[in-house]
Amino acid sequence: MFTNAIKEIEATELYRWLNDASHNLRVLDVRQMQEIAQGTVPKAEAVPLHTLPDSLHGLSPEEKLVVICRSGARSAQACLFLQQQGFSQVYNLRGGIIGWAQSGFAPVPLA
Repeated sequence: MFTNAIKEIEATELYRWLNDASHNLRVLDVRQMQEIAQGTVPKAEAVPLHTLPDSLHGLSPEEKLVVICRSGARSAQACLFLQQQGFSQVYNLRGGIIGWAQSGFAPVPLA
């Protein structure tokens, strides 16, 4: 329902980006902490959705931001919010952590 306005990234492409130092990339996991504790994407930062407005000062519009959640719905909301705040390089992980796992990538503990 949000896909027209939001750029999405597949798990396989995110995996490549995470392993390519040329990408100035940050991964934001907007799930609740108890969900994140069950595993996330490598290099992800915990930024639960309700804390995102207070976390804006620590983000740069020059960075690529990939936002993840469980299925892609909450992260889509976060992407829309970030775009409204002037961030243009915002990507939603299609399928969320479920899609990540279904693509053959194991969730990892929060670093």
